[in-house]
Amino acid sequence: MHKSIRIKPKTETGRGQSVTFVLAVGAARQVCRLKTTFGTQNQARSYLQKHRTTFELAARERLERGEIDDGVVELKMLQ
Repeated sequence: MHKSIRIKPKTETGRGQSVTFVLAVGAARQVCRLKTTFGTQNQARSYLQKHRTTFELAARERLERGEIDDGVVELKMLQ
């Protein structure tokens, strides 16, 4: 007698995909990283493209305030 077995992917909080993009600031370029809760890079990239203007504005604001971690502006998903 075999019991039915279900395989379920393990979901852990804080385990999402990150997407990087480059922000043009005059002649300089600034690397930015968006941390998401999406499981795939394609989903994360699609989310970034959908909200790109908002994330670029947020990145510029953080850059002006000097909120840079190891040369990268860190961003999180919109709430």
